[in-house]
Amino acid sequence: MSKDKTANVQTIRNRHLATKPVLSVLIPYFRDNPVRLIEALCAQSVNEVELILYDDGTLDENLTTQVTSSLQNASLPVCLLIADRNEGRSAARNRLEAAAKADYLLFLDADMMPKSRDFLQIYIHHIKAHKPAIVFGGFAVAEQAQDNEFDLHRHLSASSDCLPAIARQELAAKHVCSSNLLVRKDVLQACPFDTGFAGWGWEDVEWAARAEEQFTITHIDNPALHLGLESAETLVRRYRDSAQNYARFAARHPKLARQLPSYKTAKLAGNIPGLRFMLPLFAVLAIDPWHLIPMRLRILALKIWRAGWYAERIT
Repeated sequence: MSKDKTANVQTIRNRHLATKPVLSVLIPYFRDNPVRLIEALCAQSVNEVELILYDDGTLDENLTTQVTSSLQNASLPVCLLIADRNEGRSAARNRLEAAAKADYLLFLDADMMPKSRDFLQIYIHHIKAHKPAIVFGGFAVAEQAQDNEFDLHRHLSASSDCLPAIARQELAAKHVCSSNLLVRKDVLQACPFDTGFAGWGWEDVEWAARAEEQFTITHIDNPALHLGLESAETLVRRYRDSAQNYARFAARHPKLARQLPSYKTAKLAGNIPGLRFMLPLFAVLAIDPWHLIPMRLRILALKIWRAGWYAERIT
């Protein structure tokens, strides 16, 4: 969708007034339904929090009705911002930051869920005790998928993304994801998300790499559960389409990029004659329509598929 025009944004608030909360929980969404997340956060029994949601141009009246109803029944102050056009993930987060009243902002994707009952309280305690600049709490996936359509994404996340804080801290910026990210407001004002990223992928790592030049990134173990796993077909498409974003990230942060397995694999892929013509085979192997291929081989095929597309952008 063209982004040559700024979105018009409608604002809906519930009856609770947020004067000066300790924490603003910011939830951008596009077509996802955030109602379960709103209910789960309200059940955390904290009173120093406001929720701000940003519908990034879904244009679904039924979804808006559901979210508005949940907002009116919520026990916390909730504000819903509804854009009349999609502006993208970075712009949505920047708009949420501008609307927040607290000095600390917690970004949560609409398809996430607090893993513990004291999820918000852990962050509030960390804010009061340490006054951190940037904190990533990590995320987790369900041990068993309800539908094997999502097995590839679940296994991939469990093996490479769902890491303890001590492991994530070793390469702090690389392991930052905006799906469970605590940021002090002045940090985000100094380092806003880059709206030049389009579509899915790498805008949060690029932001973290840039922010780390001025501020400290801390990793803790306060995970959110990722409920919105993607099908293998969607994952294959997203990896292909993220190549342009990856190239933008790698060009801006070459030192960090060279430390990542994705860069090293892409460089190797670029030296394989004819790989471009073999990529469709790796996509089929990753999707595994026959349900016969071992998961390790499916993950390997997915990574080679991604490396082939990335190689074209960085060589």
